Amino acid sequence: MPPTTPRTPRPRSRSGPSRAPRPPGGRPRRVVAAGAALAALVALAAAGPSAAAPGPTTASAPDAAAERTLLVDGEYTQRFLELYDKIHDPASGYFSPQGIPYHAVETLMVEAPDYGHETTSEAYSFWLWLETSYGQVTGDWEPFNHAWDTLEQYMIPTTENQPTNAAYDPAKPATYAPEFDHPSLYPSQLDPGVSVGADPIGAELESTYGTPEVYGMHWLADVDNVYGFGAAPGSSELLGPEHEGTSYINTFQRGPQESVWETVPQPSIDDFSYGGENGYLDLFTGDASYATQWKYTNAPDADARAVEAAYWANTFATEQGQPEAVADTVGKASKMGDYLRYALFDKYFKTAGCESTSCPAGTGRDGAHYLLSWYYAWGGALDTASPWAWRIGSSHAHFGYQNPMAAWALSNDPDLEPASPTASDDWATSLDRQLELFQWLQAPEGGIAGGATNSWDGHYAERPDDVATFYGMAYQEAPVYHDPPSNQWMGMQGWGVERIAQLYEETGDERAEAILDRWVPWVMEHITVTDDSWQVPANLAWSGQPDDWDAADPGDNAGLSVEVTGYGQDVGVAGALARSLMYYAAGGEGEQHAQAQQVAHDLLDAIWTQDSDPLGVATTETRADYARFDDVLSAPDGDGVYVPEGWTGTMPNGDTVEAGSSFLDLRSFYADDPQWQKVQDHLDGGPAPEFTYHRFWAQTAVATALADYDRLFGEGTPTDDTGR
Repeated sequence: MPPTTPRTPRPRSRSGPSRAPRPPGGRPRRVVAAGAALAALVALAAAGPSAAAPGPTTASAPDAAAERTLLVDGEYTQRFLELYDKIHDPASGYFSPQGIPYHAVETLMVEAPDYGHETTSEAYSFWLWLETSYGQVTGDWEPFNHAWDTLEQYMIPTTENQPTNAAYDPAKPATYAPEFDHPSLYPSQLDPGVSVGADPIGAELESTYGTPEVYGMHWLADVDNVYGFGAAPGSSELLGPEHEGTSYINTFQRGPQESVWETVPQPSIDDFSYGGENGYLDLFTGDASYATQWKYTNAPDADARAVEAAYWANTFATEQGQPEAVADTVGKASKMGDYLRYALFDKYFKTAGCESTSCPAGTGRDGAHYLLSWYYAWGGALDTASPWAWRIGSSHAHFGYQNPMAAWALSNDPDLEPASPTASDDWATSLDRQLELFQWLQAPEGGIAGGATNSWDGHYAERPDDVATFYGMAYQEAPVYHDPPSNQWMGMQGWGVERIAQLYEETGDERAEAILDRWVPWVMEHITVTDDSWQVPANLAWSGQPDDWDAADPGDNAGLSVEVTGYGQDVGVAGALARSLMYYAAGGEGEQHAQAQQVAHDLLDAIWTQDSDPLGVATTETRADYARFDDVLSAPDGDGVYVPEGWTGTMPNGDTVEAGSSFLDLRSFYADDPQWQKVQDHLDGGPAPEFTYHRFWAQTAVATALADYDRLFGEGTPTDDTGR
């Protein structure tokens, strides 16, 4: 490890005078032992047995608890530890035998992942957050480092998984293929006649790290290999159903109308072992001929969340006097942030304001929009004798994916600033651009609208004359996907604004404060907590659009409006909202800040007392959408799995892929699930089934909110006018 040196003080935001954030009532921002007392506790912890279970499947939570030394304590810290132990108890089922976090304990689950025992880069990033809070409480950073090591082993493709990157040419990053509004318009024909811009960071990254490989997470993996592809970490070929372990897969490939119910699962390593004559490639892309290939897609919000967690882990470990405990992992997070810059560029590195495929190709940074877009992706040939490789960014940006806290850390924290010469400046520009995006999209009520695109209809089409613009990008109410609309779910509000709130609490950024001053009262107005119930917004409806963005004179967005159309008890959304309110409360003083602390406190108490169960915290939900399990496409523009007439192929288990296939036809394993009968009864005309789900990210959202409550407010418990 590198020698330990004092941390350089973190510079304040450039938006105005710096100030130390002040929590309500003068309570301490962080509850940590100080000076010699902390050093003694750290030394005691180091001298004794390991405070954490060696791994999620090798020690029970009670054993870990018995050996634990605490640096901080409190009622909410104890609740955090109780939930932490449930998550890590092997009997709970949150982790696979390999120690990989499942998307959920339950297997019968269809949402973004189409099976509960898949995992996502999202789940890994939340795991890092969980272990960050654990390290802050205990001073033990081995679980945090172990989580990153597992991420690196199973979610970042190895050399064997991406074997032909050396053939990548940054001057010709990819061949253009248009996106379309409905799956029935696919496959999309590759068009080498459309000019694409140059990749300005590819050569720099290779020079900096001495490798042509990409250090980023693929977004989706089949942890139990239920599909049977066997696209395993460390392999350049499919190992098939006999492989016992995780497998890289993908689902979404065909435009904004392709819901999860309309996807055809495919392996990220396509060697033509399964599918049709060309594997699965000709379902998505049209070409004169097809070659076996590898391809991965990154979810930038997850990589940014991992960087964000590493920032806080480094902050807490440094406050404890042991920055060396996380130094190696923080260095890896910095590297991930370097490659994450691919998300800041247009899909084909085209210039801003593009309205035709003949618009100018970008050179240098004029192909950058500087926002965290929906994805970046990279791929290439499996045949090393005929190598080629490609990389793309994305033209579509959703506010819920932005992470100004990560952008700030990557441009201001010396321990996280990436090694590439231009990276810190890129992230500094991105920080400003992301904050401006939130300002541009904020409705008068307080909610944040969807996002923007540089490629109208996914193929650089001409835009409507009256669409609002942001640095040449066009407003979209529901960026990226429409079934259901991507900005309908309240969780995007919690995820996106939580990072704004952290930036405010940590740096005092006045732009962040202004956004929160309007968002917080809107959210609090729609949260209800009683002695035996609670609810938060679930669904939103939007109308109108923002004003054209003018940084020198922002409009008031009088033509944009948001309405809460439904409420629910999603514990993950509630945890994210509580965290947002808490960071806002801890960042300043005044009645609204105190009220935000009160609402967060009451919401966390309600979840804990009303929804705790043996596996964590959960509520029952009705899944009327499960009626779509057996939907068959009956009209060219309808719902259902689209497979072109005449195309036929097979899944590894023998399921047939052909026109008329349903979601269930491609996933016959669901019929053997222990909870399947509830769905079958619904398909046979019975009521919509009910499930109690334990999503990994949702458990972590609540757990980290509990830990943060004691850290931010100490022993202070708010009281309202009734004296509670």
